[in-house]
Amino acid sequence: MKCTRCKATAVVALPSHNAAFCPECFLDFFSKQVDKGIREHGLMTKQDRVLVALSGGKDSLALMLELGRQGYDVTGLHVDLGIPESSPAARGVVERFCEKYGFPLIVRDMVKEGLPIPEVKAKLRRPICSACGKIKRYFFNQTAREQGFTVLATGHNLDDEVARLTSNTLRWDSAYLSDQGPVLEDEDGFAKKVKPFWRVTEFETANYAFLMGIENHYAPCPYSSGASFSTLKSLWLELEDKMPGRKMDFYHGFLERGKPAFQQTEKQDSDILSPCTRCGYPTSAEVCGVCRIREALAERD
Repeated sequence: MKCTRCKATAVVALPSHNAAFCPECFLDFFSKQVDKGIREHGLMTKQDRVLVALSGGKDSLALMLELGRQGYDVTGLHVDLGIPESSPAARGVVERFCEKYGFPLIVRDMVKEGLPIPEVKAKLRRPICSACGKIKRYFFNQTAREQGFTVLATGHNLDDEVARLTSNTLRWDSAYLSDQGPVLEDEDGFAKKVKPFWRVTEFETANYAFLMGIENHYAPCPYSSGASFSTLKSLWLELEDKMPGRKMDFYHGFLERGKPAFQQTEKQDSDILSPCTRCGYPTSAEVCGVCRIREALAERD
């Protein structure tokens, strides 16, 4: 197999692009896809202060490295969830990565915040993934707003976005469908959120991480078994294998034609947000979800 560009020996085949690349050409292709995704939706500029959410997985670390290579002003943010064995391993990977490449890093420790995920799981009668996601989003936004970052970037790739879009479509969740996309603008007390990897697949990101020699935390969360996104991703992998390029067609088509229709509908029914009476975080209720979790934990001690 020869590289589509330079005819050297190819190491990565991408049927969706009808192409194969040697290491050097693949890394160039990957960078151009990320740059195109940023420019196509105006995700950020070189003047922005970009806070990158770092889980320790390949996608977030690859995003941090690639944005740094492209000249963006990036700082990492790691939320230490306080899960035994899993969290120390993930935090160690993030700290070594940032030290290796000279990236500044902010760590928010949920044990110190009084919100360790094992305790939340033990004391709340609700799915832990939902509560954990709410807590992470809270600290992502709080850190970005309080420390003057103009953009919050996450490592969600095309596979993540297609799985989420499929899930929202299966439920016809018009509120989520009206918001889904590579960018959510800064409004109502929320920082601007972007997903620069929306044009690249998980397979492409994994190859980038491997070729760049990125150490990553690959063990799944011990609480995530049975997550519906894994099932949806598997379905899309099978479809993409038989119909290369279908993921991008589906997602890009939604952004161009589906999302505007849902946005128009949701404008009439959108919730009015106001600051949480406890912490000031934007919420449609009097008290935000994270403060309600704090109160629930305090009541059961």
